[in-house]
Amino acid sequence: MTKVLVVEDDPGILRTVADNLRFEKYDVITAADGETAYVLQQQQQPDLIVLDLMLPRVSGQELCRRLRAEDVQVPVLVLTARSEEADRVGGLDMGADDYVTKPFSVPELMARVRALLRRSSSVLAAMLSFGDVEIDFRRHTAVRGGRPVEMTRKEFALLRFLASREDTVVTRDELLNKVWGFEAYPVTRTVDNHIASLRAKLEADPARPVYIQTVHGVGYKFVAGNEGSHA
Repeated sequence: MTKVLVVEDDPGILRTVADNLRFEKYDVITAADGETAYVLQQQQQPDLIVLDLMLPRVSGQELCRRLRAEDVQVPVLVLTARSEEADRVGGLDMGADDYVTKPFSVPELMARVRALLRRSSSVLAAMLSFGDVEIDFRRHTAVRGGRPVEMTRKEFALLRFLASREDTVVTRDELLNKVWGFEAYPVTRTVDNHIASLRAKLEADPARPVYIQTVHGVGYKFVAGNEGSHA
């Protein structure tokens, strides 16, 4: 069953959102503050977070930034009473995937939940295999030729995003935006260095990569080949 974490400190709104999600057959977890939500996310690993921004203890903004800094790629749907464009853009910049402005209609909220879950399930597979490599993105484990491969969280995130766009060229700027966001103001050379590291760990011949290919003047693309699979 699809699991949704709802984080909202207004009891009435929390009950409304949770009840409607349960009516749609989602498994719902609730939290009234950001610190509790952070712990629940680690323990329960929800498929989606519905997140209010104005929260006690840890704000919604800080919670979202913390999750993205740790490469937690769970979709985040922000609930906010703010209607100014700057606040909406700020919500997306901090790592949220979509937003609904209060007061919201329940049908619109449910539609956005379904859309984010569809998008997430289609692009963020939990498992990936190609050649003699097997990747488990949930457990952050990698095996090549039967032997464990040490990879950083950022390398997992980069590979996962490239694999989600299989056979599609992804620019360095898009990779910076989607994988690094605004943390530490990375530069395009950061992408190149991480690509080189992935190739050294996962390609038979890093100088002639088969799976993580360069498209000169544009960016990179992931090509699994006929033997590759997602789950």
